[in-house]
Amino acid sequence: MYSKCRFVREARKVFDDMASKDLAVWNIMLSCYLLNDYKREAFNLFHSMRTEGFIGDGFTFSSLINFCSRMICYDLGIQTHCLIIKLALESDLVVGSSLVDMYAKCAVIKDARHVFDRMDNKNVVCWNTIIVGYGKCGEGKEALMLFNNMLRGGLKPDGLTLASILSTCANLASSNEATQVHGYVVKNGFQAYLSIGNALIIAYAKCGSIDNSARAFSLIPSPDCVTWSSMISSYAHHGLAMEAINKFEVMLHEGIKPNRITFLAVISACSHAGFVDAGVHYFSTMIKNYQIKPSSEHFACLIDLLSRAGYLDEASDVLSSMPFEPDASVLGALIGACNVHRNAKLAEWVSEKLFYLEPRKLVNYALLSNIYVAEGHWENVLYLRRRMKQMCSLKIPGCSWIEIGGKVHTFVSHDRIHLQDQEIYCMLDTVIWSMRNRYYICDTITDYICRFPDTSCSLVLHD
Repeated sequence: MYSKCRFVREARKVFDDMASKDLAVWNIMLSCYLLNDYKREAFNLFHSMRTEGFIGDGFTFSSLINFCSRMICYDLGIQTHCLIIKLALESDLVVGSSLVDMYAKCAVIKDARHVFDRMDNKNVVCWNTIIVGYGKCGEGKEALMLFNNMLRGGLKPDGLTLASILSTCANLASSNEATQVHGYVVKNGFQAYLSIGNALIIAYAKCGSIDNSARAFSLIPSPDCVTWSSMISSYAHHGLAMEAINKFEVMLHEGIKPNRITFLAVISACSHAGFVDAGVHYFSTMIKNYQIKPSSEHFACLIDLLSRAGYLDEASDVLSSMPFEPDASVLGALIGACNVHRNAKLAEWVSEKLFYLEPRKLVNYALLSNIYVAEGHWENVLYLRRRMKQMCSLKIPGCSWIEIGGKVHTFVSHDRIHLQDQEIYCMLDTVIWSMRNRYYICDTITDYICRFPDTSCSLVLHD
């Protein structure tokens, strides 16, 4: 009782007053320390427990591993794992699942997979743990393969499995897999799960199908704040600002109280559409009517909203009035607008702060360099180039991808692997020629391509 009420001292007093203690009592006291993040006391108690002759069981070690997982204590987790192996407890389902979860949260997915593969009898919880782990570590393809293996093994996924797989499909922008998982959801009666409905909304939106995203939203009988926020974010992601604002207003009319994520989505939508008055209004409403303290993400959105519309002085005032030191995301929003509106003085001031926070991030130097190029300040450009070479490592080529007919094609710079690279370059040249003749292009890289049409763009499609 004291443990669950978080009265740690009272729990320890009762524990110390007990004349005899069995393993269950030691486990409860250990769990009390671990749940309340008393790391030193917990492991001192564990040492005393072993000194008293109690080796520990699955509950003991799963509690220790879960603590390491929650606190991302990789080194301590490895030591505990060694003891688990020594005591032959690795085959325990609860302990094994805890180990998989710990390694996945510590971003050591290979070790998580090694533990998973050594487990003899895996239940749904074990499969969920490894699938979620791969998804969070950015290994979406492997997560999908494991999901297929789980189905072939005759195990039925639960709501957590399906929500995790849908999130993976969203991150991969894999519409074919998302549709198949949706079919499984309908066939097996999982439509009522809010977590799955929310994941479907995001998955379809990230796969480019906002209509299916809206349809998935309409099928949820009682959407909560997360559901509404997911739909508003989806509209904002697709640049449909009016739809996002209308959905937000309907949400308020339905009596659903928005949270910080909801406001972040609607302000972001206003930013992309240039609705300055609406965005400022929602930012003010968030503070005054709902007592939500704006985070750095909210300030970044507001600064982006003002600076995109050309209100650089107002954006700078917001930056100066923030109740905490601006982070890189806030400063990045402002310097991006300085690049668009060619405000070299403000860009220099913001850049110095960015160089201090992120001295090795290439894009910070590139944005200021582009402004200097547009202003014709070539000496400053050369100085920045030298500074970039000293501070920044080799840039990793950027990539994006598109799914056509169930097959994913990836765009990578400086690559001619794709079998249709000649057709791709031909089409790219046609698009660039059309842009040059129809529009005024202010971006320095595009200007360079337009001035020298024989220079092929380095962005190509390959398998």
